Amino acid sequence: MLETSARLLRLLSLLQAHRDWSGADLADRLGVTPRTVRRDVDKLRDLGYPVNASRGTGGGYQLGAGAELPPLLLDDEEAVAVAVGLRTAAGHGIEGIGETSVRALAKLEQVLPNRLRRRVSALGAFTVPMLRGPDASAVDPGLLTELAGACRDAERLRFAYRTHDGELSRRTVEPHRLVCTERRWYLVAWDPERADWRTFRVDRITPTPPHGPRFTPRTPPSEDLAAYVSRGVAVSAYAARAVILLKAPLAEAARRVSPSAGVLEAVDADTCRLTAGAPDLTVLVIHVLMMGIDFEVVEPPELTEVIREARDRLTRVLDGP
Repeated sequence: MLETSARLLRLLSLLQAHRDWSGADLADRLGVTPRTVRRDVDKLRDLGYPVNASRGTGGGYQLGAGAELPPLLLDDEEAVAVAVGLRTAAGHGIEGIGETSVRALAKLEQVLPNRLRRRVSALGAFTVPMLRGPDASAVDPGLLTELAGACRDAERLRFAYRTHDGELSRRTVEPHRLVCTERRWYLVAWDPERADWRTFRVDRITPTPPHGPRFTPRTPPSEDLAAYVSRGVAVSAYAARAVILLKAPLAEAARRVSPSAGVLEAVDADTCRLTAGAPDLTVLVIHVLMMGIDFEVVEPPELTEVIREARDRLTRVLDGP
């Protein structure tokens, strides 16, 4: 039988890892009687852990949310994963979260065993973060939580929205989901005034409370909202659009085409279809050539002519003095 202190830690670990435990299951895991489990639960409550209990056939124990964060019991891999996540968050686009992540990481490293501290320290010492591009805008974490709360509570959201040209408009929408890419955050929402789904860049949103009233969530515009947003930001937003058949498997093409650069769809085991947009067809040609994959033009026919012009220009360069 486990000693009392070790058993309490084991009990706390089980409660953190599982939403609901019956007294019998906990007793079986700990090798004690259900009465001992009840006494141990009382001890955890005395230490400040909010352990909820329900009676009846389907009753059991559940660790509730408390006013303060209790110590977390993490195994080796979980601790390293949290440290890696904090280091990653410190360099990404949520305004103010970088400093907070560094502080949290410092606290975590203080309590890590030496074997794990060495692994985490090596990761930090021998990793160079790639700086975000100049057009990648940081987002206030308070704004993200406000939008996420409106999505969760199915509450209408009012905000001022700034377009790419700097024009401001007032919007009232039914928020559905937040979608994040490598550089930006987007809100997918139903716009009642336009009777259609819309995608909004979060860094251009300024909430104007009060929000509400509640609404009945609608069926989303796509089961794959990431692909839906990708199509909007990589295709629909541009004047020139094209469909191109890539002579490569989908997995290989996905390694060379980011979600914000185009939408990929598998055709068969050896080819895939790319739908992409750009300011003009010349930029599209350059974009496709830089992938380093053989391709065929599906549409528009004008793209083939632009490719011929590019070929002739390159030929003149190569044949020149």
